[in-house]
Amino acid sequence: MGRPLTITEKIILNHTDLDDVMPGDIVNARVDIALGNDITAPIAIKEFETIGIKGVFDRQKIALVPDHFVPNKDILSARQAKMLREFAKTYDIKYYFECGEAGVEHALLPEKGIVLPGDLVIGADSHTCTYGALGAFATGVGSTDLAYAFAFGELWLKVPESIKVVFEGRPKKWVSGKDLVLYLIGQIGVEGANYMALEFSGNTFKHLGMADRFTISNMAIEAGAKSGIFEPDEITEEYVKGRANRDYTFYKSDEGAKYAKVLNFNTEIINPQVAFPHLPENSVDINEASAKNIKIDQSVIGSCTNGRIEDLRIAAQVLKGKKIAKYTRLIVIPATVEVYRMAEKEGLIDIFMDAGAVVSTPTCGPCLGGYMGILADGERAISSTNRNFKGRMGDVTSEVYLANPAVCAASAILGKISNPEEVM
Repeated sequence: MGRPLTITEKIILNHTDLDDVMPGDIVNARVDIALGNDITAPIAIKEFETIGIKGVFDRQKIALVPDHFVPNKDILSARQAKMLREFAKTYDIKYYFECGEAGVEHALLPEKGIVLPGDLVIGADSHTCTYGALGAFATGVGSTDLAYAFAFGELWLKVPESIKVVFEGRPKKWVSGKDLVLYLIGQIGVEGANYMALEFSGNTFKHLGMADRFTISNMAIEAGAKSGIFEPDEITEEYVKGRANRDYTFYKSDEGAKYAKVLNFNTEIINPQVAFPHLPENSVDINEASAKNIKIDQSVIGSCTNGRIEDLRIAAQVLKGKKIAKYTRLIVIPATVEVYRMAEKEGLIDIFMDAGAVVSTPTCGPCLGGYMGILADGERAISSTNRNFKGRMGDVTSEVYLANPAVCAASAILGKISNPEEVM
């Protein structure tokens, strides 16, 4: 029997031909899924073409999702999307999604059962770490790395050290995965887990669903982490079993596995969080934030972080029967077509529109300053997205505050950053 391994070390090891791996090792690892979008994949496609080989490594292990500027917002974005479409046609890529069937990539791939527990997933997008919620090792890479993976189905990577993050206790009302990860980043900073795997555990997660786990893994990169991962359990199994069309493996860390550090948090003392500009680490308690009477011009609910049906249900719970403040914009963006359909069937779309919101087709939208909600100079937004860097959502003098969907909804109603309890 070998030395005790973390879940991350086990997954990486099982995608190599080695007998053991250690943190810091550079390994050649096989890839289960290689992902690109309409911003990053065109660069990878150009590099792939310079390699001069006749085909991709496996047409069923590549996913191409135009989601950032689709439906195309201008001629340049149309050309980018066209490159994905033509590459998919040329190599008969199984997992290519046109905009009428697509959505935000990191919500879409788990929903479709394309990424599964035990997988090793790479994507030319930093929030590829989202899939760690399923118990997969998933990480963002550069477009040239993606090109190599398209061709050969493997890549070099450094085995990361792991930090174990333990949340214990039942969450308070309105507290979600978004609040736990913002609280964590507030404690350790945006460089607190540089090139490490954040491994999440604790009984708190028995009270939270997969949507919360996706949110937490998604934002691991905001602490500098290489990945964010959960040990799969019965909640994972319930999510995966109706979606998977191939075998998958549940890995878990061995007793005695070595961690760089272990962080323990009492969930019961954590309130909803708001991250002030211009870093996710500027996280404060909602009561402190609401006391500052910060006026907002725009509220955004959506993205790969918080655009799932559970997020929209919570927002609708706050918004039902109410109107958003005059001169305030509320933009709701379901993360996938399936989420949109569910929201429509459940009456959530009507609730949003009756409140005065705009409901968009699935897209990354304003999260990265793309479109569907760009901020003008001096404007402020509260958003359920994952980044609030200077100029992230528009003009460099604008400001973005990060929060969960309930806080974003309450803030839209009052026109200032607000606790959901203020409107209920």
